[in-house]
Amino acid sequence: MSEKISDAVAAQAFHRLVKHLQHRKDVQNIDLMGHSGFCRNCLADWIMEADNAEGGAMDKEQARTIIHGMPMAQWKEKYQSPASDEQLARMKESVAKNA
Repeated sequence: MSEKISDAVAAQAFHRLVKHLQHRKDVQNIDLMGHSGFCRNCLADWIMEADNAEGGAMDKEQARTIIHGMPMAQWKEKYQSPASDEQLARMKESVAKNA
């Protein structure tokens, strides 16, 4: 196996990741940030940045709708719960590790 992943394989894995994140609505973004250093919103930002780099005009809301499977405001209303002090502290620690 080569060290480089083909675009086709990467695309399949990406689509599977998005589907998985859309299915796991029980996992809060702040928990993803706290444990992995990225969340659905980060992934959406990366999609937007890549699209823009290729000459597209995708905005943050469009990208987040793609990743969340619905508009961000709807996602927050239906699935996002208030962050605990512990979640906030873990996220801050994780972000500091990625800086």
